[in-house]
Amino acid sequence: MDQANIVIVGGGVIGCSIARELSKSYPDVFVLEALPRVGMLTSTRNSGVIHSGIYYTQGSLKARLCVRGNALMYEFCTANNVPFHKTGKIVVSATEEGLRDLEALKRNGGANGVEGLRIIDRAAIRKREPHIEGHYALEVASTGILSSEDLVKAHARLATDNGAHIVTNAKVEKLERTAGGIRVESSAGEIEARCLINSAGLYADEIAAMLGSKMASHRIYPVRGEYCELVRSRNDWVRGLVYPLPHPKGLSLGLHLTKTLHGTVLLGPTAKYVNDKNDYEKNRDSVEMFVEGAKALLPEITKEDLVLAYSGIRPKLTAPGTAVGGHGSKSAPDFVIERDPDFPQAIQLMGMESPGLTSASAIAEYVAGIAAEILV
Repeated sequence: MDQANIVIVGGGVIGCSIARELSKSYPDVFVLEALPRVGMLTSTRNSGVIHSGIYYTQGSLKARLCVRGNALMYEFCTANNVPFHKTGKIVVSATEEGLRDLEALKRNGGANGVEGLRIIDRAAIRKREPHIEGHYALEVASTGILSSEDLVKAHARLATDNGAHIVTNAKVEKLERTAGGIRVESSAGEIEARCLINSAGLYADEIAAMLGSKMASHRIYPVRGEYCELVRSRNDWVRGLVYPLPHPKGLSLGLHLTKTLHGTVLLGPTAKYVNDKNDYEKNRDSVEMFVEGAKALLPEITKEDLVLAYSGIRPKLTAPGTAVGGHGSKSAPDFVIERDPDFPQAIQLMGMESPGLTSASAIAEYVAGIAAEILV
């Protein structure tokens, strides 16, 4: 049986970024991706937003890795011809009372190291976004948009250029501890890993359970997010990125408006628990629901202005019905990125939802530090 220094389970943006980073220092890096291509799930079924780091609990991995990842993202996209646009964004309060929440969000972002934050009034909102209604907004200069598909491909290409092996149609079927590491059986064959990195996203808990790790207790709860798109004649209604104030107990940042690199405008995502990690289409939300959710920001919108678009699924660590605060709350779940206490040859990544895309390169740096402890 062949032996590799590193086997990464999961070829999403994080798995490919880790492969790119580790293949700089180690030979024999393998990525095992169950699907025919890398990045087919959560990594590309999202808004394609480069987040700033304003929402996350101070000192958390999400806060630290998002702020670091934001800076690395712009450097990476520029160096590797990944399409992006540093648009900035506004977080809008539909009421005067929301000013207090915007100020708290500004303080939190500043404490996390986010620069370029300022509160603007209704006149400044209208100057920036003539069709958007709001009393006040937080302007966030470091936010942007990118092509998530091109980003994944760039990480994968650079990893391959460094000598890494990206194997698709390689679903992991069995994991077993050996004297030299961990034996990995997949639909593409067997290999022994000196270091196993579980970056399986929606399926990270199942990979941990396959290993027999107690870290499988970090159960993944799939939450589907759906999108609508403005009809072409309404694309001039939005110029950049427009977000509502996040609900204090929400599963997401709320229905926001994203002007894409193609000039179209997305509205979404929603947030709904689903039982099946592959359930992208059953019982889709109605266009009327999107209209209702967008009216506070875009009062003139009607159902004739929208068409249903795609959906994605996020790997949440919060169980349905759990009383956990939303973004920025100290009780909001953080990324879990740890060396497995029971299987020290393994590194487990759990709950890699937003801002995982933004944080990918920073996560790779962080994981590289843990891997260096294993591969001595």
